[in-house]
This record gives sequence, C-alpha cells and structure tokens, in this order.
Amino acid sequence: MKKKSSRRKYGKAAGKRVASAMHRKKRGTLRSGKSGKGGKVKSRKQAIAIGLSEARKKGAKVPSKKS
Repeated sequence: MKKKSSRRKYGKAAGKRVASAMHRKKRGTLRSGKSGKGGKVKSRKQAIAIGLSEARKKGAKVPSKKS
C-alpha cells in the first residue's frame, strides 16, 4: 500500500502571488522579462508561471522547478 503524501504542495502566500499575477494579467499590466520590459502577457499559463516565480523569490512554499 502506498503512503499518502500530505496534500498542501503550495503555501498560501504562493496562491496569493499567483492570484495577484492573474489580476494584473486581466488588467493588462503584467509584463514578461526580468525587468518587466518584455511584452504584455496574454497567456494564462505564463501568468501562473510568473506568479509562482515571484513567490519563489519571496521565499514562499513552492515546489522546485522540474529540471
């Protein structure tokens, strides 16, 4: 029988960062690139990735990237 893993993979702070990124995407202010000089983000997946990346930088509980 397989051991059940604890369910929570992402911390609450990470969820808030992603929600913020989604909100900025909807408003049209979310931009790609390190300094935010890239183009406007139109993809939902890209917005989520940016949110998780920001959360990682702030030290929130986020699983490491798949290498």
